[in-house]
Amino acid sequence: MTRIFNDPADFADEALAGFCDAHSDLVRQVEGGAVRRSRPATPKVAVITGGGSGHYPAFAGIIGPGFADGAVVGNIFTSPSSQQAYSVAKAANSGAGVVFTYGNYAGDVMNFGMASERLNAEGITTQNVLVTDDIASASLEEIEKRRGIAGDFVVFKVMGAAAEAGLDLDAVVRLGRKANELTRTIGTAFSGCTFPGADQPLFSLPEGQMGLGLGIHGEPGLFDTKLPSAVELGQELVRRVLAETPAASRRLAVILNGLGSTKHEELFVLWRTVAPLLRKAGYTLVMPEVGELVTSLDMAGASLTLTWLDDELEQYWTAPALTPAYRRGAVGFDVASSDTAEDALDTTAAADYSSTEASRAYARQCLKALDTTAALLRDSEAMLGDMDAIAGDGDHGRGMVRGSAAAHDAAAVALERGAGAGSLLAAAGDAWADKAGGTSGVLWGAGLRAFGERLGDAETPTPDVLAESVRAFADRIASLGKAEMGDKTMMDALLPFASSLEDRVAAGTDLENAWAAAAADATAAAASTAELRPLKGRARPLAEKSIGTPDPGATSLAMVFAAVGPHFTAVPVPAAATN
Repeated sequence: MTRIFNDPADFADEALAGFCDAHSDLVRQVEGGAVRRSRPATPKVAVITGGGSGHYPAFAGIIGPGFADGAVVGNIFTSPSSQQAYSVAKAANSGAGVVFTYGNYAGDVMNFGMASERLNAEGITTQNVLVTDDIASASLEEIEKRRGIAGDFVVFKVMGAAAEAGLDLDAVVRLGRKANELTRTIGTAFSGCTFPGADQPLFSLPEGQMGLGLGIHGEPGLFDTKLPSAVELGQELVRRVLAETPAASRRLAVILNGLGSTKHEELFVLWRTVAPLLRKAGYTLVMPEVGELVTSLDMAGASLTLTWLDDELEQYWTAPALTPAYRRGAVGFDVASSDTAEDALDTTAAADYSSTEASRAYARQCLKALDTTAALLRDSEAMLGDMDAIAGDGDHGRGMVRGSAAAHDAAAVALERGAGAGSLLAAAGDAWADKAGGTSGVLWGAGLRAFGERLGDAETPTPDVLAESVRAFADRIASLGKAEMGDKTMMDALLPFASSLEDRVAAGTDLENAWAAAAADATAAAASTAELRPLKGRARPLAEKSIGTPDPGATSLAMVFAAVGPHFTAVPVPAAATN
């Protein structure tokens, strides 16, 4: 259990600030994460890792010469936003290009992808390398759907060393992808982890059981089995990973990784079985690592990672590194003074709004809708988190609370500056995506921006325009998330709502009743997702466990759309009439 915290919502931010202060000789905090304290003396490829908090020493702990140039740090188990990724990349870039590297999770793919588009548009060449090492999360036939777990560390290390050696961006990316293709991991959990402020772990196991095939975001294993002896566990882990041998190489990088509360002594006992089995199979173990490298808060468990090395990969796997959490070999890197690295980004410039009084009056109702949303989600945080923990990482409630609160605050500022309804919702969407992170954060943020763009700043929307704005919300989310009806996502509630509202408005139903009926349809559709198997997102590998529980994203969307109806459908009161 995580016992040292102030406000649980601030835990990740405070942990990052403390880390950067404790290791100020090597890192400095920037908007969205941390970067090296000193710039390289000559331009080099900037290798930027990233993901949610809760995995230390991944990701910020491996910033330094021979390893990463920066880390984008999201909330606990939650993808950082595209703005965070952009900001860290701008701070770390030294003129030779940027590569983002991260585990294959939908929120990370979307957010780092959008940041890459923005950076490339500005002339900063940016590429992405995804890690897909978890053999339990998808079959070989669907290897591109596998998630990244402790194999992240090998891929990041190879890329960081290659960039430090002066290789160009294409070569660094090629090596990262090669390392990923030759890396396999299997993990097991003995107990779940607990969020700061929570009194129960995200999942529990029966006495004497373990979960095989865990994720690193607090997800339970794919199935529970009897807790074996160390010898039996070592045999099982080695057998499963070697069954997927991807190359003929007889030299292996090996990581026996602890997940947060498994003692090093326990890992050493397990190593006594793992190492001899690998050697008996004819392998030479190259600079193996036994310890905590990619954790999951206080989860008890372990994972075994193997990377089949060729001469090229071995050169960079064994190269020196100097970071707060990981040091290897004699480091004598040439770096510039830290003064050259203190560039600041101005991301707070005030917008210049042009809007009509009619739209500003409707904007006040939109602000009330966002206030209602934030209050509803605060009250529902625990319920949504519990639903998400059945087959996911339990962060949905917390992410929605953070996103909605940020959206409301940004909307209030926009209204004070004269924003109309469209600009207010666009600002709210940008803030939601930035502060919530994760898949739901980027989707809600993009959806709200699309809603606002269709609404505009000129007038009070007609029923047709409001229905079209909801459709724009749905279309933007569909284009980003690529989910369809039946995939067990928020789309299973959103698409019925949008279609129902359009049909009723077209039939002449008054707007208030049309919205209420559409909200009822969405609520029923969200409830019906309990019978579906998830085909997208983190819950997909645990599909069987998800059956019987409604999708939390569909549930929260239906709740929000039902609650905000009175604000979006009422006739606005001009400001003069309220004085």
